Amino acid sequence: MFKEFREFAMKGNVVDLAVGVIIGGAFGKIVTSMVEDIIMPPIGLAMGKVDFKNLAIWLTDALDEKGGHIGPAIRYGKFINTVLDFLIVAFCIFIVVKQMNRLRSSDAKK
Repeated sequence: MFKEFREFAMKGNVVDLAVGVIIGGAFGKIVTSMVEDIIMPPIGLAMGKVDFKNLAIWLTDALDEKGGHIGPAIRYGKFINTVLDFLIVAFCIFIVVKQMNRLRSSDAKK
C-alpha cells in the first residue's frame, strides 16, 4: 500500500498540483498586500482620505470608552479589498493560461 501511495504522490500531476497550490497561496498574499498597501491608499486619498479597511455599517450604536464603535458591523471596505484581490489574481491567471495555450498551439504546429 505504501508503494502505491508513493507512486501516486510522485506522479507529475500530483507534484505539479502541490507546487501550484503553494505558489498560488504565496501569490495571493502578495496580491493582498499590493491591494491593501499600494493600490487602496491612493484611491482612498483621491476619494477624500478614506481608509477602506475602516469602512463599515455598524449594526448597533454601542461605543467603547474611547468613542469607537463596538459590536457587529458590515465591513464593506474589506469586501472591496477582497474583490480587488480576486480580480487581480483572476486576471493574472487568465494571462498565464492564455500564454500557455499559445505556447501549446505553437508546439502542436511543429
